Order: sequence, then structure tokens, then C-alpha cells
Amino acid sequence: SAGQSGDSPMLPVLLDHLSVPRIGPGRPRTTPDRLRGDKAYSARGHRSLLRSRGITTTIPEPADQIANRKRRGSSGGRPPAFDPVDYKNRNHVERSFNHGKQWRGFATRYDKLGIVYRGAAVLNAIIRWLQRLRDTP
Repeated sequence: SAGQSGDSPMLPVLLDHLSVPRIGPGRPRTTPDRLRGDKAYSARGHRSLLRSRGITTTIPEPADQIANRKRRGSSGGRPPAFDPVDYKNRNHVERSFNHGKQWRGFATRYDKLGIVYRGAAVLNAIIRWLQRLRDTP
């Protein structure tokens, strides 16, 4: 996303571009089994979008949303389902992003063209993958 806008507004765009090829024959997958997100993804619009696509979510509810729901009483509705044990697995993704941020040019987004930035992301992923393969017999 541009500037200081954050990642949350890009969720619908990312879901529209999601395509995971299958190992065998068949169309690529366009719907993940689950989405683990932080409190920024707890907006009503995001939750309804994910629900309409049949995606299970593990997103904590921010304190202000909890307070607003409780203030409304019984018309505030039920709290969204949240699995704290599953949420702990989100740190794998966060650590992966933090590993990528060790590259100065990648982390600070010096590149002007999106294709160059994407190339840096792919190159970073390949290097990390090769480093892990080095340990295999």
C-alpha cells in the first residue's frame, strides 16, 4: 500500500488476486482455509467479506469494538469467534515478514517500480529457501 495507509485496506485486493496452483490437475485455489490477522483486520467490512467467501477467521477484537458491543447490550450481538491457541500460530508469518525486513532496500521500499520490489521479495524467498535446503541430506 502507498505511504502510511497500512495493510488493512489491501485485504480485498489481495483476496481477489489470490491464486495457489495445485500440485496435480485442477484449477488453482482462490480461497484460503483460514485467515489469521491482527486487530487491524477486525473491521465489520473485512469480517463480512471473509464470511461471504467462506473463510474461517482468527482475528482478535479490539478493545473499542468490545466496549461498543457491550454498550449496545443485547442489540450489540455476539462476539466473533476467536481461537487464542490458533492465533499463536500467526507469529510464523510475522517472523517471516521480519526476516524480509533485514534487507534494507526491501524494508524501506526504495525501489520505484513494483516489479523491482516484487523481484526483491522473490529473490529473498529463494535465498531463504536455499538456506533451509542446505541443511537437508
